[in-house]
Parts: sequence; C-alpha cells; structure tokens
Amino acid sequence: TSVTIPDSVTSIGHYAFHQCLALTSVTIPDSVTSIEEEAFEHCSNLVSVSIPDSVTTIGYETFHRCSSLTSVTIGNSVTTIGERAFDGCESLASVTIPDSVTSIGYLAFQSCINLTSVTFGNSLTRIVSRAFKDCSSLTSITIPESVTRIDAWAFKNCNSLTSVTIPNGVTGISGGAFAHTLSLTSFELGEDNANYTSEDGILFDKNKTELIHFPSGKSGHYTIPESVTKISDNAFQGCRNLTSVTIGNNVTSIEGFTFADCSSLTSVTIPNSITRIEDRAFAGCTSLTSLTIPASVTFIETSTESMFWSCTSLSSIEVDSGNAHYSSEDGVLFNKDKTT
Repeated sequence: TSVTIPDSVTSIGHYAFHQCLALTSVTIPDSVTSIEEEAFEHCSNLVSVSIPDSVTTIGYETFHRCSSLTSVTIGNSVTTIGERAFDGCESLASVTIPDSVTSIGYLAFQSCINLTSVTFGNSLTRIVSRAFKDCSSLTSITIPESVTRIDAWAFKNCNSLTSVTIPNGVTGISGGAFAHTLSLTSFELGEDNANYTSEDGILFDKNKTELIHFPSGKSGHYTIPESVTKISDNAFQGCRNLTSVTIGNNVTSIEGFTFADCSSLTSVTIPNSITRIEDRAFAGCTSLTSLTIPASVTFIETSTESMFWSCTSLSSIEVDSGNAHYSSEDGVLFNKDKTT
C-alpha cells in the first residue's frame, strides 16, 4: 500500500512497481535521478506523487493509467516528460510544468479528463501531437512565449476549452490542433502577432491566405473567403453543426481530414481551382448525400482508407465530363477509362 525508497537508490527501473494496484503512496528521495519507463504504470490507487529536483527525465508511460492520481509535483530539474507519461490519469486536476521542461512527449497527458488547468514553463518550445488530447475539462490555455509550434490534435476533444492565448513567437500551428473543441470560440492574439489573425473565432495566417481552424461549434453555411489559397488538413474536423460549405475559387487542394466528422454537412461546393482531394477528406460526413467533382481535379487519394469512409448517406458522386482523370456513371466514381 505504501513504499519509502531509501537515499541509496539513484534509479527506479522499468516496471518497478507496474500494476501495484493497492499502492496509494510513494516517497521518492533526492538521490533518485531517473524514473524509467512504466515504473508506476497502472498503479490505479496511487493518489499523489512528488518528483524531486534530482530527477531529470520522466520516462515513457511512467504514470500511465494511474487513474486515482489527483496531484503531481514535478521537480525543477525535469527536462523531459516522456510519451504517455500521465496518459489516463483521470483524476489529475491540475499540473504545473516547471521552466526546466523543454520537451513533452506524444500523448503525455491524453485522457486526463478532470484536468482543469495547466501552467506551462517558459522553456517549452513545442506542444506535440495529442499531448493534451481528450482533456475534456480544460477551460482555457495560455501558451508560453517560448513555444514556436503546436502540432496536429494537440488539444483534440478538449470540449470545455473556450479560449486559447497564442503568443507572438508561435510560427507553426498544424490544422487539427484544436479539432473537436466544441466550446472554443476565440483565440487571443497579441497586437504585434506577425503570423496569425483571428476573425469570428476562425484562425487564419496573418494574410488570410490559409484557413487553419474553423470553430467546431459553428452551425449553418460558411463560404471560404477568396483570399484563402490553402485549407489546413483537419481544419473543419468535428464541426458537427456545419451544414454546407462553399470553397473559395483560389483554393487548390482539399487536404486530408479537412471535413472529417462533419456529421451535419449535406453539401460542399468544390470550385474549378481544386486539383487534389486527399486522404479521408470527407470521412464521417454521415449526412453528405452527393458530391460534384469538377474538371480540374487530377488526384483523388485512394491508396489508404477512402476519402468517403463512413459517408453512410452518400448516394451519388458526379464528375464533370471534361475531367481528364475521373468519370462517373449512375453516381459511381471511376477513373477516366473505367478500369478502376
């Protein structure tokens, strides 16, 4: 039920306390410099942990599925929080990431469903993919000045998130970074931000040539502005109340997952500027009944899962007769010579 580790110990090894289901408390001394992979994984009754300043790395899945963990103190020498380190810590309410941390791993805090606040240190440079995915109780996020990049699905399914503050130093935000965030209505950007702008909750690059994120909670019809030449992949993912979209005449590609899971989307108007439709662009659009593909389209991704995966209402795909690469007959999509 409890363990006190003596000062002679410098390392807690792989799987050391793996699945110790009755363990409620552990005392880690200042002599410990490393806590290795899965050391406390699935200790489902462990309530709190204090990681001393001597530790520099929290390893892969160290506290994975410690579902009763309500608090954790991360020491001021930790530089790396490994992949899935706190994944599935369902009771964790808040976390302070010290200034020493420069790297947070993939899925590090995924499914911390009661996590309401995160305080970031000032040495973190990147928020990686899925780092806070499914943290459904997070209400607001302030990204530190040190961060330059936010990856795809970093905050996916954070449905309580209402606002995000993005500092001037961020130069890269992947499409889908905030996918399925149904309550997110605003981005706070500094007046001197040279990289991004926000309008009516929609996130664009500074010149409004790239649409990066469309608010998941918006409903009705949307016309993409003529200034936009690129829609980021995942940009509309999870917009469950969006019913129709008209794509502007300067967009050249519909990227992967662009409209995925837009379950109320009944129509999309594709202009003659579009040349490519990428992997799973319309996956999960269960209300989409028909689609017209213009003559300009030269590539439709078919090497992996279909771009129409789970489009259960789709009854007709029509291809412009002038298209040199694709054709249709009775609503069925073929290549031009109907060999595929």
